[in-house]
Amino acid sequence: MNTAVSEALGQSDAFLAFMERVAAVAGVDRPVILVGERGTGKELAAARLHFHSPRWEGPFVAANLAALPRSLVEAELFGHEAGAFTGALKRRAGRFEAASGGTLFLDELQATPKPVQEKLLRAVEYGVIERLGASEPVAVDARIVAAANVDPRTLVSRGKLLPDLLDRLAFAVLHVPPLRARLGDIAYLAGRFAARFAAELGRPDLPSFSPSALHTLESHSWPGNIRELKNTVERAVFDAPTSRIDAIALDPFASPYDPPAGEVQEGLIPSWPPEASSSSPPSSSSPPPSPSSSPPTWSSSLASFERSLLRQALAAAGGNQRRAAALLGLTYDQFRGHYRKHAAALDAGPKAP
Repeated sequence: MNTAVSEALGQSDAFLAFMERVAAVAGVDRPVILVGERGTGKELAAARLHFHSPRWEGPFVAANLAALPRSLVEAELFGHEAGAFTGALKRRAGRFEAASGGTLFLDELQATPKPVQEKLLRAVEYGVIERLGASEPVAVDARIVAAANVDPRTLVSRGKLLPDLLDRLAFAVLHVPPLRARLGDIAYLAGRFAARFAAELGRPDLPSFSPSALHTLESHSWPGNIRELKNTVERAVFDAPTSRIDAIALDPFASPYDPPAGEVQEGLIPSWPPEASSSSPPSSSSPPPSPSSSPPTWSSSLASFERSLLRQALAAAGGNQRRAAALLGLTYDQFRGHYRKHAAALDAGPKAP
C-alpha cells in the first residue's frame, strides 16, 4: 500500500464531505470507482472503503496496473498454471484469488490492456476467473475498487476502456477532492507533516511556519496534491536552520545559478521605486522617492487584495456568505476557506457555522 501518507487527514468541508460519502458507500457490497488527480490519496480512500465495509476482516490487495509490465498484467491478476508460459514452473494464484473474501484495489485503471479488460469484466460480472493455462474457471469473491486519474468516460470515448466494464464498475463513482479545493487543510496538513518529519530527524522543537511561508503554501496550486505538499514541507523542515520555517522551495529543480527573477534585458536590475518615464515627469509637489524604500512583499499584497475582495462581496451580499461566494465565482467551501484565513483581519466576529 502507498505509504506516502499513512492516514487520511483533513478538516475542510470538502474533505469531510468526501469521507462521509466513502463511509456511506463502504457498507454496500458493490464495485466503486475513485476518480482523482495524482497524489490525492486514492489508495487511502480505497483502504478506508475496505476497512469500513463488512469485508474488513478479509484481505486488502492492491495492484498498480501502470507499474506492471503489460505482458504480465493478466498473470498478476488472474494467476497461472505451471507451464502456462516460459518461466512458469508452478501454479501461482493471482491477486483476485489473494483478495477473495476482501477487496481488490485496481489503481490506474486506464493502464489495463484491452484483452485483460474482457477477463476483468467476466470476473466482476460472474465472480469467476481463469488462470493462464487453465481450462477450468475458479470462483472468487472480491469487491473491486478501481481508480483512475482521468475521467473514465474520456477513456471510453478514446477506445481505451470497454464501456461494458465501466458500466459494471460504476455502481458508485467517488471524486477525490484535490488539495486546492480543500481550503483550510493545507496549513493543517503542513503542520502535521512538519512535526512528524522533525521527530524523524530527532529535532526536539516543534516546527512552525512564518506568515509568509504559510501564505506561500496556501497560494500554491499543488498539482501533485498531498504527495507534493508532504515533500515540500519535509524539504523545508530539513533546510531550515531553526524550528521556524521562513522559506518554502516549491521547485526543487530551481538552480541557484538561474538569473534573478527581476532581471531585465542586458542584465540590468531595476531599482525601487521605478523611475518615472520621461513622458510622465514627477509632480513638483511630490517629494522624491527615498532610495531606501522597498516594495510591499508579494504575500502581503495578495493577502490585502483577498481581504478587500471578501469585504466588498460580503457588503454587496448583505453579509450572506453563500451569496458572497457566488458573487466572487467561488464555491461555498472555497469562500469559507478564504474567510477563515482572514477572519481576524476582517474583524468578522464569531465564525459562521
